[in-house]
Amino acid sequence: MRSFSADYLTRTREGMWADSREALSALDLERRERVLDVGCGTGELTRVLEAESPGDVVGCDADRRLLEHAASHVPAVAGDATRLPFADDAVDLVVCQALLINLPDPAAAVSEFARVSSDLVAAVEPDNANVTVDSSVGQEAALESRARRAYLDGVDTDVALGSRASETFEEAGLEVLDTRRYDHTRTVGPPYDEHALRMAHRKATGAGLADDRETMLASALTAEGYDDLRGAWREMGRDVIEQMREETYVRRETVPFYVTVGRV
Repeated sequence: MRSFSADYLTRTREGMWADSREALSALDLERRERVLDVGCGTGELTRVLEAESPGDVVGCDADRRLLEHAASHVPAVAGDATRLPFADDAVDLVVCQALLINLPDPAAAVSEFARVSSDLVAAVEPDNANVTVDSSVGQEAALESRARRAYLDGVDTDVALGSRASETFEEAGLEVLDTRRYDHTRTVGPPYDEHALRMAHRKATGAGLADDRETMLASALTAEGYDDLRGAWREMGRDVIEQMREETYVRRETVPFYVTVGRV
């Protein structure tokens, strides 16, 4: 299972559910007495669940470093998604967000969720194969699409599972009640914060692609193809920096998430 830093999780989930929580309505949160958020990370979704539910909400994650961040806001315990430290029917709702896409056997985790829940299981999972990018730099969207395809083909878990999570639920023996799409859009524009400036620098140096080189080369992408892509990527990064100097750079990235709800 891949691991992520607290900074990455906080940044990529920032603002999610801030404007609308309609996609969570099938969780029936206002009636929940005991809720468990598995793979809670730094607790962004856990706090939303706590705000919407009158009952007790607990986060759970295998990464103790992330739990330090989550526990400062919500109750949280350490635990593996496939071996949860809870009794049968301990809660009436188990939820996860962007967890199944990082597991080698997501159906095994959903089966474990069903053991712990007396009623509902829900997964909020992205379809990373259909992320869209709109940028003021002409080549950025196309280059990101090329890099994303190579990365998705090289990674060893199904990071595009979101739109098909209902199949995983059915494999685990759950009755699928509802699936809803929720688009999470992140925008970069002037004035640029420190993170945006750092990401532009990483594009201009090719550092971001270098981090993913091994995974990308596990796909059909050749070493020569990677080098060509990285060269174009660095040129694109220089264009990003130039537009930032002129305060004209704008980038919007939309990640489609699917909220799948099943009954035990």
